[in-house]
Amino acid sequence: MTRTLITGGLVVTASDELHADVLIEDGRVAAMATPGSQQWTADRVIDASQKYVIPGGVDAHTHMELPFGGTFASDTFETGTRAAAWGGTTTIVDFAVQTPGRSLREGLDTWYAKADGTCAIDYAFHMIVSDVNEHSLKEMDGLVGEGVSSFKLFMAYPGVFYSDDGQILRAMQRASGNGGLIMMHAENGIAIDVLVEQALARGETDPRHHGEVRKVLLEAEATHRAIQLARVAGSPLYVVHVSAEEAVAELAAARDKGLPVFGETCPQYLFLSTDNLAEPDFQGAKYVCSTPLRPREHQAALWRGLRTNDLQVVSTDHCPFCFRGQKELGRGDFSKIPNGLPGVENRMDLLHQAVLDGHISRRRWIEIACATPARMFGLYPQKGTIAPGSDADIVLYDPHAEQVISAETHHMNVDYSAYEGRRITGRVDTVLSRGEVVIDRREYTGRAGHGAFVHRSTCQYL
Repeated sequence: MTRTLITGGLVVTASDELHADVLIEDGRVAAMATPGSQQWTADRVIDASQKYVIPGGVDAHTHMELPFGGTFASDTFETGTRAAAWGGTTTIVDFAVQTPGRSLREGLDTWYAKADGTCAIDYAFHMIVSDVNEHSLKEMDGLVGEGVSSFKLFMAYPGVFYSDDGQILRAMQRASGNGGLIMMHAENGIAIDVLVEQALARGETDPRHHGEVRKVLLEAEATHRAIQLARVAGSPLYVVHVSAEEAVAELAAARDKGLPVFGETCPQYLFLSTDNLAEPDFQGAKYVCSTPLRPREHQAALWRGLRTNDLQVVSTDHCPFCFRGQKELGRGDFSKIPNGLPGVENRMDLLHQAVLDGHISRRRWIEIACATPARMFGLYPQKGTIAPGSDADIVLYDPHAEQVISAETHHMNVDYSAYEGRRITGRVDTVLSRGEVVIDRREYTGRAGHGAFVHRSTCQYL
């Protein structure tokens, strides 16, 4: 049995801030005590003076090795989870994909094989259901029992992942019976395809037009429709990557009625805007994702939603494609630009900057990045907090260190940074995953295969 003692730091969780020593035994938090009050012996003592001791981040929305638009997301489970560790995230929940015409089981087994033996940190899966039929509906029950208890549906991408309202209703009805959580990409894809076709016919081919055709109202309309379908089905609903003020208003209205409706946003919507999509010389392609970046004035509504708890989670939707050779597939036709941004390494730091900027409190930072995603997806208190019995997924965070975000120094397997040149204060110093040091004072000491699959229970807010 190995024992590690973390001493001298300020422990920050979603509920508390206290100076405490943390004792770790066999990969779990064994005890916590007022500094110096216990004469604990340990094999290793880590000095956390002048640092925060926080739970490892839980990024509940990543896409490693995702096939999309004729190519694949550029981060593997190995490179992506290593980058996550560098950024203070110790658990990801990635999306396994059902291929239309094939079973959920086959899709999930494919993702198990991709991740097995390659991850630097712990991982779990959601299931993308892209072919709702009697067989896949039955399979959903078994997956919940297997610890894959959330199912993503798309109102966007006709011909790829799209489900119609009837299919969505059937999946929601199934989830209402088996305890699963339906996750929704809420954009009216049928209408968007019309606008894409019309824009290209007018010769509007640049990346900025990607944002113009995926209109705010079509996100709000789909969000509203998803909420009403969930009400009919008696099912909970989690809306992913909320980007617009009008969509937040739909979620707020539903929550005001006491409905089990939840919302997630992402750093790109909080820190970037259509100004980035409009960057010249095709540079805007770097910022093409869906839902798209919005005009800057939407950011205030997103921050407000995070403060009022109308939005509960900040995940990354990490889905990186290199500018050279991948984003460039859409030169001359914005609809062919692979959709997605890199961000798994930047989330914890950007949200700490948001604390310094006055958008959120320190505890709310931990709540939206660690505790709530863990509770939302059946991982708490194993993940998302620091408490006796919890996994020792712990980050020593230096709130005073300054850094400049850059592709030159990041660890994601992608040739640009969405936040290139941004100066922020706060940086990960040391990271433990189940008690094993994977980042040691800014040195990577982890290994592929340390990360284990985590069996999730159902949503803990229901």
